[in-house]
Amino acid sequence: MSDIVEIRRDGTRRAVNREWVPEAPVALEFNGLSYAVMMATPEDLEDFALGFALTEGLARQPADLTDIGVAEVEQGWIVRAALTGLGIEQLTDRVRARVAESSCGLCGIENLEAVTRPLPQVAPHAPLDESALFAALSALRAHQPLTRRTGAAHAAAFASAEGAILHAREDVGRHNALDKLIGALAAAGQDPAAGFILSTARCSYEIVEKAVRAGATRLATVSLPTSMAVARARQAGLSLWSLARDDSVLLVNDGAE
Repeated sequence: MSDIVEIRRDGTRRAVNREWVPEAPVALEFNGLSYAVMMATPEDLEDFALGFALTEGLARQPADLTDIGVAEVEQGWIVRAALTGLGIEQLTDRVRARVAESSCGLCGIENLEAVTRPLPQVAPHAPLDESALFAALSALRAHQPLTRRTGAAHAAAFASAEGAILHAREDVGRHNALDKLIGALAAAGQDPAAGFILSTARCSYEIVEKAVRAGATRLATVSLPTSMAVARARQAGLSLWSLARDDSVLLVNDGAE
């Protein structure tokens, strides 16, 4: 039984069944302190917590985050973890600063400086044969079960230098999918610099930042980058391809040596 109606251009109508991509509030707590609430797909949440902590700079290495626990509650999901290392100070500073923040998100000079703070330089890396990009693109759909069912999820994948997809994660949010992938790579001990990251998302500056801070040297996205994403990729030396299609791809920045 379905209450969804497909209306075609010729005026015909038919009832259809669709599966919606799961989306729920996911609260991230470190050392008992609430750090963030993200709208996410409640799958692979352990990878999400680890990847988020790494790209936020809370964790320097996977060992800094332990005892990751996931609990479903009436309002959504809670992911709790124990944080050690240098991230503890950033955690407490962030929680303290939130008290003075307005609802608009990024506000004030300090936050503007945080957005534009220098990125680390990516490691020296060899050129990538574009045939590897096309091979990964061709194989990506087989690693997107949620997208095949719903048509509404983003994916982030890690491929070898030859284009074989080794890890993939999906989420309703493009940043979340990448955080999940980064967490999965960290948990598996996989060096992000050994291959390249492929994202189905628009290449915003956050996608570039997360890739660079995770240790990646090459990033490919199916959509075009923003001006800030291009500038940040060039500053960091990240090799960046965008508008990746079955028959063409744009080399936006060649950071290879």
